[in-house]
Amino acid sequence: MDPDFLNVFAQSVALNEFLAENVIAQGEKKKLIKPTSSHNPKLEELKLFLIDWINTTLKEEHIVVKSLEEDLFDGLVLHHLLENLGSLKLDVDKIALTEKKQRQKLSVILEAVAKCLQLEESQLKWSVESVFTKDLLSTLHLLVAIANHFEPNLAVPPNVQVETITIENTSRGLKTASAVEYITANKENVETQSKEDAFDELFSRAPDKLDAVKKVFLQFVNQHLGKLGLNVKDIESQFADGVILLLLIGQLEGYFLNLRDFFLTPASTAEMLHNVNLALDLLADGNLLNFSVNSE
Repeated sequence: MDPDFLNVFAQSVALNEFLAENVIAQGEKKKLIKPTSSHNPKLEELKLFLIDWINTTLKEEHIVVKSLEEDLFDGLVLHHLLENLGSLKLDVDKIALTEKKQRQKLSVILEAVAKCLQLEESQLKWSVESVFTKDLLSTLHLLVAIANHFEPNLAVPPNVQVETITIENTSRGLKTASAVEYITANKENVETQSKEDAFDELFSRAPDKLDAVKKVFLQFVNQHLGKLGLNVKDIESQFADGVILLLLIGQLEGYFLNLRDFFLTPASTAEMLHNVNLALDLLADGNLLNFSVNSE
């Protein structure tokens, strides 16, 4: 049988099961994790990690969590967790027995979380309703946000993503939309962004440090190109035609550059661009360039 048909069938069954257990009012939206992601190894790893983190944090209070959905919805564990991590004293009952009081307690707790994290309502990936109704996706987003804020050095498993389906009850019937959603940080994007931010800050806010970096770079370049009898004094002007860059790559990586492959004395912009593009290709081939560069 066609595997795509099986996937569609499985999703339809899951959707029917969800609708059987949840009433979606007209105009309302609800999101759930697709069955295809429910047993994702990275998702399971994150769940176990968070359970272990909570149990370790609350060990002295003899609180043991076994299920994130079943054990956190009423606010009891979250209350103890916030008091322990953030020394927050919340004006709520320790134990709320009725559904009304549990919702009220959870509302106070989530307001405190939003205030601590300095998040606007539009930025929240959880709500009283979603957490109280034991929605795993919302609960995970909430716990990851709490962990990142109060214990920023905690080694939360990165790159955890799930496939989600959003169900909306419209006047014309149910409307569904699928998406991929990150629960924990996309580490590769974060590292790239951090590098970009560091250089942006260097160029815009610390020109004195930029001059120091240029000086060190010039010393490095001349140390290697001095063997060829060359001396670089200005980075911007002498690197512009690609010749110095090619010769430097050749020295550092042991490349033999045939003089017929590049222009030693480029006489036009096209020849300069040829040299620069060749240098970028060499860097890419050597896995030394992991981001795009505009040769112009």
